[in-house]
Amino acid sequence: MILKFNFSIIFNKDTLLLLGKAYGWTLAITVMALVIGIVIGTILAVFMVLPKTNFLNKALNGFAQTYLAIIRGTPSLVQLMIIYFIVFANVTFFNSDELSPYFIAAIGFGINSGAYVAEIMRAGILSVDKGQMEAGRALGLSYGSTMKSVILPQSAKNILPPLGNEAIILVKETSVALIIGVSEFFTTIKSIVTTTYNVITPYLFAAVVYFVTVYIMTILLKILERRLSKSDRRN
Repeated sequence: MILKFNFSIIFNKDTLLLLGKAYGWTLAITVMALVIGIVIGTILAVFMVLPKTNFLNKALNGFAQTYLAIIRGTPSLVQLMIIYFIVFANVTFFNSDELSPYFIAAIGFGINSGAYVAEIMRAGILSVDKGQMEAGRALGLSYGSTMKSVILPQSAKNILPPLGNEAIILVKETSVALIIGVSEFFTTIKSIVTTTYNVITPYLFAAVVYFVTVYIMTILLKILERRLSKSDRRN
């Protein structure tokens, strides 16, 4: 391996186009996985905070707890391989064998993220005063309507920072998708290292790109937090 700077191996038209496409897939997989994770996490969080007054609520709570135990207790790499080689072994997305691994990766990361988002959402829901639920029910709203219209909106400010951290983790975790043939950003960087035998330049470039990406995401999250906090009298 060559331990010297050679920016020409990165800053040329073909390589930049290749990296740009790979970076685009990294962001696309992250966004899709986060959306799936938020949907799954919200549902599981609601299951976990249901009052255990009947068999159905207890069963839903048990399902959510089991889901969290399994997903958080196994590596994301193992989960991704099971989803790709077993669950979606004979499934093709958009009639394209080339695109299928990317969407399967997004689903796999989304399923994994859902377990962690569920705890984030649960903590956010529990941070809202219990009186809000009682007030909603007193006004004639159902449990589900009160949760959707009263509790979840108020918990948004509390769940946003940890949810942003989950998004940042997903950006960096997409490199695991290499195992199912996904050419995302870091996988492409490693292939450049293998081809050029240059270690410093590709990895330095990758570090800068990841830093800038995370920094921009952090700024956007802070802007969103400020907007959500405008209605908060404490600010």
